[in-house]
Amino acid sequence: MWYGIAADLMVGIHVAYVAYVILGQLAVIVAAPMKWEWARNPWFRYTHLLAIAIVAYEAVRGLRCPLTVWEEQLRELAGQTFAGSETFMGRLLHDLLFIQNVPESTFTVGYCAMGLLVLQAFIMYPPRWFRANRKAEDV
Repeated sequence: MWYGIAADLMVGIHVAYVAYVILGQLAVIVAAPMKWEWARNPWFRYTHLLAIAIVAYEAVRGLRCPLTVWEEQLRELAGQTFAGSETFMGRLLHDLLFIQNVPESTFTVGYCAMGLLVLQAFIMYPPRWFRANRKAEDV
């Protein structure tokens, strides 16, 4: 039972990761023409670029996502099939994330295209520099 819940939690984390990349890019696209400064936050922008870069790298190299591997292992320990969560939310999140009967090359192209889109936004609407000593500026 606990392994099944842990697997559901793992797929939830996986969906959150995907949402961070997709919704983060949408936020940058909306914020750039409005010149909203929060969208230039270096922590957000660098981690956002890193998140999609990791996914694109794994796809190009043919590596399996560690989150998928861990979910699969937890489902096996729970005595479930990979798509066989016993909870409604587990099934919903899994089905949202894993689309059946689509070639892997389609996903690889999509991940790389998203990576290029994030990189293009990073260049065209760059993050501001980190501020080393904020108190000195206030004085």
